[in-house]
Amino acid sequence: MFSGIVEEMAQVVAIDRYQENIDFTLKCSFTNELKIDQSIAHNGVCLTVVRLKDDTYTVTAMKETLERSNLGLLKVGDRVNVERSMLMNGRLDGHIVQGHVDETAKCIDKQNADGSTYFTFEYKADKQMARRGYFTVDKGSVTVNGVSLTVCEPTANTFKVAIIPYTLENTNFADIELGTMVNIEFDILGKYIARLNSLAK
Repeated sequence: MFSGIVEEMAQVVAIDRYQENIDFTLKCSFTNELKIDQSIAHNGVCLTVVRLKDDTYTVTAMKETLERSNLGLLKVGDRVNVERSMLMNGRLDGHIVQGHVDETAKCIDKQNADGSTYFTFEYKADKQMARRGYFTVDKGSVTVNGVSLTVCEPTANTFKVAIIPYTLENTNFADIELGTMVNIEFDILGKYIARLNSLAK
């Protein structure tokens, strides 16, 4: 489980493809604290550390993960938002994030507004998925590239988020432009409520 509070950005230093999987090798400041089998969220995707070497670590993304996320678009040198799993004795500063990305969304607008930056994202509209809780609500939570955010002005297939300068400087939101694909995870509480509602009918 994660909180959506990004620790830092890791840099992709190598990408190795084999069959339908991809191994990503990355470098970050806490590499020497990692262990094999540890879970780390990468742009919001929970991946397992499979190898440690010098100051780098390697994780593997399988076919389904690559199809649902933007990880397959990564290139050597790209910056990735990373967060280690929550400590159970810590504060939940963001919201409950599973690290199970639901789909990708495209940045369709970016506006500066009195010190903050507003990003608008568009995702595939699907009424069946919406009935299962895959949607956003005003002032609700959403995870974008692993960052816990509050939703503004949602529609059936778009939502807006406001990014403060600190988040812009310390996450890969600084790299997001019009057309950039991001990972989104809808709020798990909304999914449970939608499921309960469907069972009650």
